Amino acid sequence: MKHLAAYLLLGLGGNTSPSAEDVKSVLSSVGIDADSDRLDKLIKELEGKDLQELIAEGSQKLASVPSGGGGGGGAAATAAGGAAGGDAAAEKEPEKEPEKEEESDEDMGFGLFD
Repeated sequence: MKHLAAYLLLGLGGNTSPSAEDVKSVLSSVGIDADSDRLDKLIKELEGKDLQELIAEGSQKLASVPSGGGGGGGAAATAAGGAAGGDAAAEKEPEKEPEKEEESDEDMGFGLFD
C-alpha cells in the first residue's frame, strides 16, 4: 500500500510514469524502506497505464460492491417520518432490558494495586 501511495503522489505531482527509483526516493524521504519485490511488481502492473483511467475503473467496481447493513436505514426512516409529523408518537420503541452487570474484580481475591 505504501508503494502505491508513493506512486500516486508522484502521479499527482506531474510524473506520469514514475520509476522504481522515484518511488524509493519518496519513501526514503519519510524514513520508509521500500520492498524491491513488491515495488517491481507494482511498476510492472502499472507500466503504460493511465492513473486517471485506473482510478475511474476502480471507482466503478467499488460502486457495484454491496456495502452491507440495511439495519441502519430503518432508524433513519423512522426519525424522518417523525419529523414529518407522522404517527410516530403512537409507536413506542420496545424497552431495552437492563444489561447484566459483570462480576467485580473483588471476587478474585486480589486488587490491582495490592
